Amino acid sequence: MKPTDYFATHPVFRFEEFASAHREGDARKPEASQAVLKQHVRAGNLLRIRRGLYAVVPRGTSPDNLQLDPYPLASHLAPDAVVAYHAALQFHGKAHSVFRRFTFLTRTRAKPFTFRGSEFVPVPVPPPLRDLPDLGGGILEQRHAGGLVRVTTLERVLVDVLDAPRHGGGWEEIWRSLESVEFFDLDAVIEYARKLGSAVACARIGFFLEQHRERLMVEDAHLNRLREFAPRGPRYLDSSRRPGKLVPGWNLVVPDQVLNRLWEEVP
Repeated sequence: MKPTDYFATHPVFRFEEFASAHREGDARKPEASQAVLKQHVRAGNLLRIRRGLYAVVPRGTSPDNLQLDPYPLASHLAPDAVVAYHAALQFHGKAHSVFRRFTFLTRTRAKPFTFRGSEFVPVPVPPPLRDLPDLGGGILEQRHAGGLVRVTTLERVLVDVLDAPRHGGGWEEIWRSLESVEFFDLDAVIEYARKLGSAVACARIGFFLEQHRERLMVEDAHLNRLREFAPRGPRYLDSSRRPGKLVPGWNLVVPDQVLNRLWEEVP
């Protein structure tokens, strides 16, 4: 494959991805691939974002003025990177608010990274999922902005943001975002929640689904499958331990703001 042909279909790529395609059907060494990339960086055809990561500079654009779509970029910040949490809600068009903070899941020791005003934050894969080949499932590969994006499904996002609300933007942002989703495959939600193995997360998910049971067509069978994993004793909704009301069946102490969605009363 000619380098320019590769660049035409890969607006952002890692060195090892290019080297693999460049060597295909030939005996080129990695050094040869590196030399090609350096040549195109010098010519202004590529921008070296950081070590091992490159972006294609479209004709008529300067590398200094290049604006990249954040989702293909986030998907290439680690070999196994997956856009997740609030960033996935935003990718799917379901985020209540637009953030310039993009979270991605990875098994690697990736570091936070800032590019042209956007922050990219790695989140370690939860321990129960770390050794699973598909990181627990619920991952899509979609074409976007001329590249390929690995992103979690809305079903996995629902579980992930309720498991780790700090990556979802807080309870109001989470609730308002999830309430914009018209449909969830509830069996997929429950299957993934049980893989995650968090009693508190199962209780939060059950509480959210129960609160929206009519709109989301939630049946007792769905809730009962989650109740099997709910905490045996009372637990706070989050680590702030804000006072609230104990919700029967879930053993969750839920603050009034979330229980009654008080943000809806703000004009």
